[in-house]
Amino acid sequence: MINDPVKTETVAVTVQVLDKEYRIACPAEEHDNLLASVQHLNNTINGIRDSGKVVGTDRIIVMAALNVAHELLQHQLQKDHITQSLTQRVKVLQNKIDGALHQSHQLDL
Repeated sequence: MINDPVKTETVAVTVQVLDKEYRIACPAEEHDNLLASVQHLNNTINGIRDSGKVVGTDRIIVMAALNVAHELLQHQLQKDHITQSLTQRVKVLQNKIDGALHQSHQLDL
């Protein structure tokens, strides 16, 4: 008998983006994240629309998508920078520990 992988429960969620309703299926455990994502997208869309600098639904949505993508890339770059910094710090500490252990070993001889 072959074991089936554990299947997650899928729920249908109705969300509203730019005054239109969309029904989206998502894993039950991602429901809250989906709603938070929709809220963030709507905030971005409303900010662009309310600025009056961009006209037309398609353009507003494209600008919102670009803004959200830019935010995501900025967070990824920041995360990568932090990871590199921590990696360098760990290497420095490892070298200090190795040096101290080597010096301690030399003293024991």
